[in-house]
Amino acid sequence: MSYAIIGVLLAAVVVLLISGTSGKLFSLMVKGSIRVVLAVFLLFLFNVVGALAGLHIPINASTAVLVGILGIPGIASLAAIQYFIL
Repeated sequence: MSYAIIGVLLAAVVVLLISGTSGKLFSLMVKGSIRVVLAVFLLFLFNVVGALAGLHIPINASTAVLVGILGIPGIASLAAIQYFIL
């Protein structure tokens, strides 16, 4: 599964480079990818620390994108949903 995602991202980069798309779009994609990777790392750290309190947030594409966009408030909202609703 992860090889498919990496392949799609690499194909998108090659298409953007060949088509001569502006550097702004490419830099936006790179920044977004970095934010998602950092979000996965933050979710992992939260799961390690949250295990002491019995909290676990699954790490998947939707949670990674949400935390990538919202940051720490995204983790807090996911933890609140996990604690109060689920």
